Amino acid sequence: MTTSLKAGWVAEPLKKVLGSQVRGLRLERRLSQEELAEQLGVSARYLAGIERGERNLTLDSVDALAGQLEVEAQTLLSRG
Repeated sequence: MTTSLKAGWVAEPLKKVLGSQVRGLRLERRLSQEELAEQLGVSARYLAGIERGERNLTLDSVDALAGQLEVEAQTLLSRG
């Protein structure tokens, strides 16, 4: 589902933005999905769903991800 904010402009869904940011930061840190998932206490399959923008996370989960990746939570939600 996309949201149109202005005529002719469509925003990328926030969960896709989050997933892209998580993937990018994970790769910058040279972590596999399995390694990051283990650190977070989730399955690699669940983390893959986050990275594909298929999971709706709670704010607590976003905070936990940000903490593990050593960034501010807002970084994960920035369309940037």
